[in-house]
Order: sequence, then C-alpha cells, then structure tokens
Amino acid sequence: MASNVLFINDNNFQSEIGSGGVAMLDFYATWCGPCKTIEPIVEQLADEFSEKGVKVGKVDIDQAPDLAIKFAIQGVPTLLFFKDGEVVDRMSGAHPKPNIEKKLATISG
Repeated sequence: MASNVLFINDNNFQSEIGSGGVAMLDFYATWCGPCKTIEPIVEQLADEFSEKGVKVGKVDIDQAPDLAIKFAIQGVPTLLFFKDGEVVDRMSGAHPKPNIEKKLATISG
C-alpha cells in the first residue's frame, strides 16, 4: 500500500477527512474484485495528489460499517469526493484512472 493512502475508520474520519480540505475516499471490501482492480489507481492518485494537499483514503466497509451507513454506500467500490468536510461528488464502480483523476482535479481546483 502506498504510504500516502490513509486508512479511514469510524474513529479517525472526523480528524482526517471531516476537518476540511479536499479528500477522496475509496469505500471497498477485501472480497470485492472490482475494488482490487482500482486499488493501484487509488494508490497512484494518493501519491500524485499528496503534493497538492489532497488526502486519499480507503474505508473497509466491513471494518467501518457506520461510515458506510452514514454515506449510504450501496455497492463497492464507491469513491466519495470531499471538500471542506462535505461530500461534493461520488463515483460508483470501477472507473479508469483518467476519469477518477479528472474528477479529483476538478474538485481540488
């Protein structure tokens, strides 16, 4: 796992993501095939966008069910994009890197 990827759970969400700035969270499950497909993309984006102050994290829905419920995650993978602690966009399913990168670049300005 890339060193720039944060592991987010019910305990650290508020301090890591809810406190502001721009962030992307990958809601995933260890048993999910498409989640494994986008895992390297998430790692690459974490490295590429860390210089811009963008946080990229992963949330295991089986380990953080309260967050999955809070954000109405109905399927994995689901990417949520945050700005100043609020969800501003989401993408469900496995998307190619350029699509995710474009969305993240738009939000991070």
